[in-house]
Amino acid sequence: MRGNVSVEELREALVKRIATRHQVLGLPLPAEVEQAFLAVPRHRFTGDASLEEAYGDDAIVTKRDDRGLSLSSVSAAWLQAAMLGQLQVRPGDRVLEIGSGGFNAALIRELVGADGSVTTIDIDSDVTGRAERCLAEAGYTDVEVICQDAEFEVEPGRKFDKILVTVGAWDIPPAWISQLADGGRLVVPLRTMGTTRSWTLERQDGTLVSRGHLMCGFVAMQGAGASHGIGIALLDGNQVGLWLDEGQSVDKAALDGVLCTPRAEAWSGVSTGPIVPYSDQDLWLAGRLPGFCLMTAQQDALDSGVVDLPWRYGTPAFVDGGTIAYRAKPRLIEENPSVYEFGAYAHGDDAAEAAELLAEQIQAWDLAGRPSPHLSVFPAGTPDAELPEGLVLNKRHTRVVISWPTAR
Repeated sequence: MRGNVSVEELREALVKRIATRHQVLGLPLPAEVEQAFLAVPRHRFTGDASLEEAYGDDAIVTKRDDRGLSLSSVSAAWLQAAMLGQLQVRPGDRVLEIGSGGFNAALIRELVGADGSVTTIDIDSDVTGRAERCLAEAGYTDVEVICQDAEFEVEPGRKFDKILVTVGAWDIPPAWISQLADGGRLVVPLRTMGTTRSWTLERQDGTLVSRGHLMCGFVAMQGAGASHGIGIALLDGNQVGLWLDEGQSVDKAALDGVLCTPRAEAWSGVSTGPIVPYSDQDLWLAGRLPGFCLMTAQQDALDSGVVDLPWRYGTPAFVDGGTIAYRAKPRLIEENPSVYEFGAYAHGDDAAEAAELLAEQIQAWDLAGRPSPHLSVFPAGTPDAELPEGLVLNKRHTRVVISWPTAR
């Protein structure tokens, strides 16, 4: 009890906020997932966090590296609930969780019931040791906790009905596919072109195909499956930079001083509301803009007006020689104060043309019906002729295709 509020009341309030957020986002929240959140004592897994923090809305970091970067955390509750909704756990399921912490495994244990099983795996012995202790203290002594690199099979021939990945992955290793039972479901935060989506994947004719996705962010995978993008500083101190993630390259020398050149702009005539999500536009632009990358910025660079990004941690951009263009922060339409217009800014020799090109692709996305992306995963070495039309990304173990089957 904290003040006049009990742990049970804090837990109930958290579930109500999750339900409200899911309703706004248009995400299903199965009744069994709600019940699992009401049953599991979240504060048993959040270390030194206060009760208010444990039942708050933010992720809670449980381990950092020497630089202060997060290595392990208890994810935001709304996102955990959303991914469990994607996973569609049923009583009796055998579930593998990749990326341990304890709380999520306890939720899954509630969902699979007495006839199911839960295995949680992590490469970090500190993380698995802590997860094992927290699970035991919360009464979940029958969750199997394994310290191992999840790039490889838990054990040869073992199958799982559902696999939930709770770390940021750049590829899907063969072990995840071989361990997935026929008709099984894999939910994975997969990074493509620098952007991460939690994809719901099912096996179909030897490939994995998506059944939905949602925006998310996770601590990056460690071990044999780790893959790091390339950051390029455009200003000293990395005040503004570019992020390349799929083997792209740019001529950094050609971009020296580019942000000091006059800024061109182009507005698309395409608008959005203040709470209407438009993250699918990012992948549309990734597949259609030459030299696509993400632009990042420190808050000081935004405050000084050097760049004007809608999302400083990674806004769609593209580079063409010594020219760079990026999606502008949407501007308010004066005659309708609840509507914002998409646009583009650009710098460099061909700034006006680059801004127009980006704006035209935003228009094309709108004319196509603002479609939702579809993901297909094929083994590496699959011939081009056997791939569907779309943006093809060649990864270590797979060839990933992002397509737009609902586009007009």
